[in-house]
Amino acid sequence: MNIYKIGSENIDLILIKKILDSNQKIELSKSQAKIVNGSRGFLEKKINSSNEPIYGVNTGFGSLHNIKIDSKQLNKLQENLIISHACGVGEVISNKVVKIMLLLKIISLSKGYSGVHLNTINRLIFFYNEDIFPIIYSYGSLGASGDLAPLAHFSLPLIGKGKVEHKGKVFNSSTILKKFNLKPVKLLSKEGLALLNGTQFMCAYATSLLFESYKISYLADMISAISLDAFDCRYEPFDKIFNTIRNHHGQSIVSRRINDFSKGSKIKDNKKANIQDPYSFRCIPQVHGATLDTIIYASKVITNEINSVTDNPIISVKDDKIVSGGNFHGQPLAYVLDFLKIAIAELGNISERRIYNLISGKRGLPAFLIQDSGLNSGFMIPQYTAASIVSINKQFATPASIDSITSSNGQEDHVSMGANSAIQLNEIVKNVKYILGIEIFTAAQALEFRKPLKSSRTIEKLLSDYRKNVRFIEKDEVMHDHIISSLNFIEKLNINEKLII
Repeated sequence: MNIYKIGSENIDLILIKKILDSNQKIELSKSQAKIVNGSRGFLEKKINSSNEPIYGVNTGFGSLHNIKIDSKQLNKLQENLIISHACGVGEVISNKVVKIMLLLKIISLSKGYSGVHLNTINRLIFFYNEDIFPIIYSYGSLGASGDLAPLAHFSLPLIGKGKVEHKGKVFNSSTILKKFNLKPVKLLSKEGLALLNGTQFMCAYATSLLFESYKISYLADMISAISLDAFDCRYEPFDKIFNTIRNHHGQSIVSRRINDFSKGSKIKDNKKANIQDPYSFRCIPQVHGATLDTIIYASKVITNEINSVTDNPIISVKDDKIVSGGNFHGQPLAYVLDFLKIAIAELGNISERRIYNLISGKRGLPAFLIQDSGLNSGFMIPQYTAASIVSINKQFATPASIDSITSSNGQEDHVSMGANSAIQLNEIVKNVKYILGIEIFTAAQALEFRKPLKSSRTIEKLLSDYRKNVRFIEKDEVMHDHIISSLNFIEKLNINEKLII
């Protein structure tokens, strides 16, 4: 069978992508299961041998941490925690993100620092392998003390509450458990807290959006190469000398891509009337490259988080202690998610400027890329749409991590807002795809006016496929339909560029 065994070794983004793309099943290795059992046994021994308060195990939570809980109520305490914290609202998050959440929570709990029972992890593994996805809502996490509300909804189905999606249908969790002849998990001491403490909501979003960011980076380079020929641009800015004397990795990669895409272009080799091009063309390596460098940096931080334990308190069998701290605080993720927001939004920003130039009636192109302009508005309003999206992206790109709000009667007095960063990045990613869809729509139209000169074989082949979906515009049409077709076209492109970690 196609199974990945989770052990003690670290897991990277490339491996996670492989597991997800190939729909691999997962299970714990025997050695890791032994570590989990050892951690649980250690915790139970500590509970049974002492009356000392252990946060979240035999005490209340948050500002109620000083309230001691009777030993007979420890199981009920954990169930109450999950039920009371399931306060999420907003849109239901995608199954793609939920599946990553399941994987990341399993990885974290299996490291043996959380004191959970093996049965609880195995139930999460069952959900993962059978594509049983808890219904989780977008809003509710402050990005500290763990992603509490989202992870509460994530955990409800374990105890037979809440809802799940399975094979495209939404069910009550109790119904799904009966379907698979399963009983609700009886949470033991500490288990509810271990499930809710953690950064898996924002980290799963970050992981999913990193994969999207790599694709968007590649698409932006490819589509901008079409725009370069459509606007009859010079190619000196992509000479490797610039990368040699300004040693930024992303810039070098973008220059290489552009040169590869445009290799053999007759338009590229044609004599140019203009000495220089606008920055949105001339500075593609610097702007797109800086975004790629940001994606690569974020990959390193997010990989660290994937392999971290973000529970509280931490149980260390090796050190014979249980310690309470703040690994659940999402600040490392909040910063890089905000950084990604800015970087991805800028790909849309510079793309819109290229669209603007292409419809401006310069360099031998008709105004708004249409004949009989005046009677026809042509590509005037697609640029408006792109400008509108760029503007809202700037609002989304305002760092969420600069905000904080006190909660839990002041006990939790500084929070990361990293979950909000993740939600905003998700919107920016969707929006930039719209903008790139409008750019390829516009650039393909403009390139038609360069005939009989041709672009490179790579670009001509790409546009030949594109023309099967979106035709040349001769007179005014409902442009919405063509924009959506353009978006669908770039979404379905098979991007072979590997992740650059």
